[in-house]
Amino acid sequence: AALLSLLPAAAPAPQPAAPPAADQRVSAYLKAAEDRPAALRAFFRGLPKGADLHNHLSGAASTELLIRLAGEDGLCVDERTLTARPAPCGRHTRPAVQARTDAGFRRRILRAWSMQDFPPGESGHDHFFGAFDKFRAVSDAHIGRLLAEVADTAARNHQFYLETMVAPAATGSEQLAADVGFHPDFARLHRLLLADGKLDRLVRRAERETDAALAEFRAAGECGTGHPHPGCRLPFRFIYQASRGSSPERVFTQLALGMRLAERDPRFVAVNLVQPEDGANALRDYRLQMRMLNYLHGVYPRAHITLHAGELTAGLVGPSDLRFHIGEAVRTGRAERIGHGVDVAHEDHAAALLRTMARRGIAVEVPLTSNRQILGVHGAEHPFPLYRRYGVPVVLSTDDPGISRTDIGEEYRYAARTYRLDYRELKDLARASLDHAFLPGDSLWDTGRDGPRAFTPAGPCRGERPGTRAPRQSCARFLANSPKATLEWRQEAAFTRFAEHIRHLAP
Repeated sequence: AALLSLLPAAAPAPQPAAPPAADQRVSAYLKAAEDRPAALRAFFRGLPKGADLHNHLSGAASTELLIRLAGEDGLCVDERTLTARPAPCGRHTRPAVQARTDAGFRRRILRAWSMQDFPPGESGHDHFFGAFDKFRAVSDAHIGRLLAEVADTAARNHQFYLETMVAPAATGSEQLAADVGFHPDFARLHRLLLADGKLDRLVRRAERETDAALAEFRAAGECGTGHPHPGCRLPFRFIYQASRGSSPERVFTQLALGMRLAERDPRFVAVNLVQPEDGANALRDYRLQMRMLNYLHGVYPRAHITLHAGELTAGLVGPSDLRFHIGEAVRTGRAERIGHGVDVAHEDHAAALLRTMARRGIAVEVPLTSNRQILGVHGAEHPFPLYRRYGVPVVLSTDDPGISRTDIGEEYRYAARTYRLDYRELKDLARASLDHAFLPGDSLWDTGRDGPRAFTPAGPCRGERPGTRAPRQSCARFLANSPKATLEWRQEAAFTRFAEHIRHLAP
């Protein structure tokens, strides 16, 4: 908190025009509902909330679904570590299906696979990241089932788009990396991956695995039937995740696979690096991995890059590792968005970095709940207000809502309560999330060349009022050619309906 206060002031932001009467009424309702928990929950459940751009699919599905799938698959659970394993069940293990009838056993699994009832004296960081391996045998086998639930949840929470992280063909990429080995000459290493069509075969395998996952998704969501689940109508894309704690050859292979996939398969849009940023290999190879991304960006310029960076605190790593991760991700790693970004105040030349992010429109994906659970950073210690003060685009996200036992509505509620946000500020957070989505097409909003977007409609749709009338012909043509603007228009119409709903609730 002291570091945040020492940073020089940002350039004063242009003052927005007074909010329209409808927005003022909603802000007044929100303030009046502060002491009415049920009304607040309903407000944040119904609030249009843009997109979730920082979402790990395996950690996003509910723990209840994972436990049910473990039972259906006939898996066993080690009673000492509570890790799911294939049958047969041997010593110290018992069938996962017994969690259906043994409430104590079920509670133990629930606590091990999530942050529910997490003991306050233990390491939230270690418990959180340790959960993934405990249920990996379940999550890896049911990508489609998990996606169906996560998409349903997003749709019911009035979101309009989802980007979620997956890693198809993971075993194949591991084998290819082992076969090729590591070479510091990235061009040579990339040629070795491409030789004899090896990397392209891996791309096709990833596409087949994705086909199978989406077939499972459609079946689970009853898509194409007379009673489809809400998630069937939710647009989504995949971000390919590479494991930053792996060997250099494996990281490079995964990044190359993900970026080649993003250029060839429209279901994939970007790559990201996952696993704890404070891990030994992650710290040792951080700059090396940024250079890998810099090289591969030159080979695959249409593949987007979003990076976990700055998911660190003093004490978790030494002071030197707090000074450059976000800056390196922006300057060398070619990141278009940053995930977490918690340690930004420790960065060398932090004010200049913040101004660069604002000028270049590099958004920061902020999952407030997981930052609190993993890093213990919240309230005034969190750089959420700092990013906004410098005009850096901020998008709220869930990270791993299944493990965290949260949802996007809770992220908005926490932000509003902690940072005293009014309705227009909440709307702008939701707008920013769609604006910075890796969707094709121009944004509905003006370019914001003089700083953060003012969220005024772009030329063809200037003066339009979504939700009140059909767009003019020129605006309709613009929307038809831009999937991004179409979703933004849909959200604006939803805001109009939401404000009208609140008007009827207000005394």
